[in-house]
Amino acid sequence: MENGYGNWLMVIINILIFLVFIKSAFKPKNKTDWRTYKVFGAFIVALFAEMYGFPFTIYLLTSFFGNKFLNLDYSHDGGHLLNTLLGFKGDPHFNVLHILSNLFIIGGIVVIASAWNTLYKAQKQKIPAESGLYRYIRHPQYLGFILVILGFLLEWPTLITLIMAPFLIIRYIKLSQKEEKFMEKKYGKKYKLYQKATPAFFPSLKKIFESILSFFSK
Repeated sequence: MENGYGNWLMVIINILIFLVFIKSAFKPKNKTDWRTYKVFGAFIVALFAEMYGFPFTIYLLTSFFGNKFLNLDYSHDGGHLLNTLLGFKGDPHFNVLHILSNLFIIGGIVVIASAWNTLYKAQKQKIPAESGLYRYIRHPQYLGFILVILGFLLEWPTLITLIMAPFLIIRYIKLSQKEEKFMEKKYGKKYKLYQKATPAFFPSLKKIFESILSFFSK
């Protein structure tokens, strides 16, 4: 069985490509933005280091439970651990998990980029962002990061990223709460009314349904 790891050039290339791409979509400006980007960057480094560099999770599992545990091997396909645990057969790159993973990752990036455009326009006008994705949720950019993280966990779960993911998600929630306090002080009642009418992370089905009806009634 061919060893699918030890390709550190691929590790570096993937980390650089993904972080540059996310940076161009997120466009960090202030300290909070950079903090958000850096902690996400740590997740990406840990992910690709294991995806193409050293299979730390597989090494630990086979060391503790033996080489026959889940028939794990050191091929690249063997790193799709969730695929193996669920007993899926065939090329893991074409099963439902990988497709769902790609939808989460691509969707997350689109959400981050779209939310930034709305936020940038609102900041130029010195008003709170309430249009675009901000019409449905208060923190679309943080939701975008969470979607990307969940997408990669579906595709390539590792011990390190599984430990990091909940801490990252909790951190994004806390950062969103900190931002809300700032917005409350800055915009007062106007922002509080927006808070009351708009969910933080999970969109209101009623608003989505109303938007769909409005779109088709034009």
